[in-house]
Amino acid sequence: MYKPRFNMKRPVLVFRQFGNKGYSLFACLGREVVCSVLSVTTLTYASAESVSTDPMVTDSAAMTTAREMVLEEVSVTGSRAPLTKSQAARMVTVLDRADIAQAPVQSINDLLKYAIGVDVRQRGPIGAQTDISIRGGTSEQIILLLNGINICDPQTGHNAMDLPVDLSDIVRIEVIEGPAGRIYGTSSLVGAVNIVTGVRSRESRVSRNEHSLEMHAEGGSFGYAHVGFRYSNGSRLLSSESFNHSLSANYARSDGYSRSKAGRLNTDFSGSKGFYQGQYENEAMRLNWHLGIADKGWGSSTFWASPKWQADEQYEHTTKIFSAIQGQTRQGPLHLSASLYWNQNRDRYEGYRGQAEKMKYNYNRTDVYGVSAGAYFDWKAGRTAFGAELRNEDLVSGNLGEPLSQTHHIKGTDRDYTLGVNRTNISGYLEHNILLNQVTVSAGLVAVKNTWSNMNMTIYPGIDISYRPALHWKLHASYNTSLRMPSFTEMYYKLQGYSADPHLKPEEMRAFELGFNYQSRLYQLHATLWHHHGSNMIDWIMDTSKGSEAEWQSVNHTTINSIGFETGTTLTLPSSIFHYPSTIHLSYGYIHQDKQQEVNLVSQYALEYLRHKLVANAQLQMTRRLSLGVNLRWQDRIGAYTAFDGQTHDYEPYALIDTRLTWAQAKWKAYLEANNLFDTDYHDYGLVEQPGRWLIAGFSIRL
Repeated sequence: MYKPRFNMKRPVLVFRQFGNKGYSLFACLGREVVCSVLSVTTLTYASAESVSTDPMVTDSAAMTTAREMVLEEVSVTGSRAPLTKSQAARMVTVLDRADIAQAPVQSINDLLKYAIGVDVRQRGPIGAQTDISIRGGTSEQIILLLNGINICDPQTGHNAMDLPVDLSDIVRIEVIEGPAGRIYGTSSLVGAVNIVTGVRSRESRVSRNEHSLEMHAEGGSFGYAHVGFRYSNGSRLLSSESFNHSLSANYARSDGYSRSKAGRLNTDFSGSKGFYQGQYENEAMRLNWHLGIADKGWGSSTFWASPKWQADEQYEHTTKIFSAIQGQTRQGPLHLSASLYWNQNRDRYEGYRGQAEKMKYNYNRTDVYGVSAGAYFDWKAGRTAFGAELRNEDLVSGNLGEPLSQTHHIKGTDRDYTLGVNRTNISGYLEHNILLNQVTVSAGLVAVKNTWSNMNMTIYPGIDISYRPALHWKLHASYNTSLRMPSFTEMYYKLQGYSADPHLKPEEMRAFELGFNYQSRLYQLHATLWHHHGSNMIDWIMDTSKGSEAEWQSVNHTTINSIGFETGTTLTLPSSIFHYPSTIHLSYGYIHQDKQQEVNLVSQYALEYLRHKLVANAQLQMTRRLSLGVNLRWQDRIGAYTAFDGQTHDYEPYALIDTRLTWAQAKWKAYLEANNLFDTDYHDYGLVEQPGRWLIAGFSIRL
């Protein structure tokens, strides 16, 4: 891999080869390195854009962790202007291929459950419908990126996790906690999740042409089945030029785990994905492109019903298309980058499954077009980055928006899209980084203007500072601001017991954060204290004192103040103790919000948050080939819900244990998983029953 050339002399960590010894990395570098080694909970520190969108090429630790691994040169950099992890300040949770391979999960949604600052609220398993939030926020308040491209759906955040990528495509997932307005502009109110995929085969490049085929299949409880493949091809044109491609596809289905009052299965699932990605690179430039589609339908049980509707056989079907092309220069004093993307989201909701005569189906289609350009350069005062983005969001719908001057036919039906909304967001950013021996200061701002609200150009600043007093220690502090535009659903949904407000104001957030990190070869410890001050926060609330006339209404809360604390520790047990290296991790998060809930007022989102979350993990390498992973997650949620009988219930705390037993060979592996091992009854959403014990057996093979 090309190693960037900078005018400023600074250390860049380049990892060339790993052995399978626990100390190999440290021995080859002779210094402390932040390296993710623990299943799904390892925390590393990087700047707000440690989201380098360049795919990181690694061997597949999914197959075995007990063999030699050869890595291409990887420069660990981040931020609008790339910084090494040892220099930067913001905390980022990094989940890499090894973490994904070891976790007892079937989707990205499930994987994020083990990140301590992330709240995953599922209405169904295996990716049926999931809301992802960070630090007490809502699913609408985070930005979701695919290889650095904003793929958020302006219609609603509920379907944000309808992704085209399979777990086998992913190189790493990066979770940035706290406002990131100067990095990502709108939507990144309380954080960001970036999913980075790889285009090359997982084995190191050793010849002009590479071919790799991986196939996997698994099945289990409730009629669950999942099959898929990933093919990658790389070719060398010249010593300095190469093309790389990969193609993946998979299909999953389940009968579901519950029945309606009429006795029919109402949480069934069926979905497929396809994802193609390519890359061309030479010494002067790199081009990346991707095209993906995700199509799925699922029984929605009581997912969206207001109690008075008594609907327990809902259904939803979504189709999403993702496309983008990205380019960057790799030589010269000014480093340029640009991207062009188009995403389309189609959604059909049935309040009463298969009964259009009882309630017309809701149809929505959003098209999002975007273009961005940026650059950075080095000079005597540090490193400066600047850029801009133009993003247009267009909705046509049967029930959301304003009347259209010209209707659009809904394919496959006898209906038309009669309503719609269009808005354009323009943003520009400027960031400067001062890099000293023990101190890094990264400061900048984003200026935002949106046509929907006729808002003036508004500036949101931020600053990150890190101090490294000693080899093993890092202290960091930050102040950041951000905003979020309301979703189209929050502005216009007025069906089935909901009444939206089209005049909602944008949400705004200011946040302070202090923390430290200690890292040694066998032990890691981190702690972070943060404070969020949110104004004009959007929530759906219901006044239950109105009885049968009660409706969910979208409103702006005046302010919500949140205080949180997160800490975690990781212990790597050397092979001298258990013969094979193993790891143990424990993390805890606490949140308090001072917005008091009024009598008879029930909240759907902003006032429902995880006050306590505890995650424990043990990854034990029992023999050279056999490994056991055990994950415990305990959480206590603030909030209440109204059941079909009209009674209000508080959320009860619960604990879940998931396990995975894996036998790994060089070219194949087989595994057994148990989710919710002790068959615990629990609720992420009040009216939605969650599955009990879920057993899965699977295998994968690489050719």
